[in-house]
Amino acid sequence: NYVRNSVKATIDAYDGTVTFYLADPTDPIVRVYGNAFPGLLRPLEQMPADLRRHIRYPEDLFGIQARKYATYHMEDPQVFYNKEDLWAIPRRTVEGRDREMEPYYTIMRLPGERREEFLLLTLFNPSRRDNMIAWLTARSDPPNYGRLIVYNFPKQKLVYGPRQIDARIDQDPVISQQLSLWNQRGSTVIRGSLLAFPIDRSLIYVQPLYLAASEQGALPELRRVIVAYGNQIAMEPTLEQSLARIFGARLAAVA
Repeated sequence: NYVRNSVKATIDAYDGTVTFYLADPTDPIVRVYGNAFPGLLRPLEQMPADLRRHIRYPEDLFGIQARKYATYHMEDPQVFYNKEDLWAIPRRTVEGRDREMEPYYTIMRLPGERREEFLLLTLFNPSRRDNMIAWLTARSDPPNYGRLIVYNFPKQKLVYGPRQIDARIDQDPVISQQLSLWNQRGSTVIRGSLLAFPIDRSLIYVQPLYLAASEQGALPELRRVIVAYGNQIAMEPTLEQSLARIFGARLAAVA
């Protein structure tokens, strides 16, 4: 019932010393701890710069906030009461099980920003539908650490969701034929995490494909990278080649 991102703890790998840094001085419970144990909590500004560059926004806290925001983004009382605009975290079938997509860390440049930064990102579907409606991100780089930003997609524009992308990959004749061929040769195809990256008021999906031999202990090998953007889909040996297949001249012009 009470979840905060108030303290950062570091452990010295050589002598085991634990140091606590106060990340949210406004948290009343942490203020009580600080008064009860003077000197226990240090200001976050005292954390060495090398460590501060590696602070991450907590994934568990972000997941809780995303689930709550799926309901509480509705600002109209009547719409909220009738639950007319409910969102949901996208779900995918992974290894035969239906699972909710987990938030993931990535490095990208947010719309309107000048440089890339370390972000935690999750997606939203309209409730009981598979298309995308919005995405939420948490920033980790100073001075914007802890800031949450939500981007809404235009409701009149269809943006494919993860489950729809999975279906399009399975239905693509070239990709499905290649996957079937690999699976028949005593190998196992492992489909990696499906990552979505916002671009041009839409999403570009990237999924690596690994091939593992049937022998016990064999290490998976990256064989292909699938990229999906809008109605286009490509599978090539590298990410660069897949992007070139989809964006073609535009990618060359940027380079």
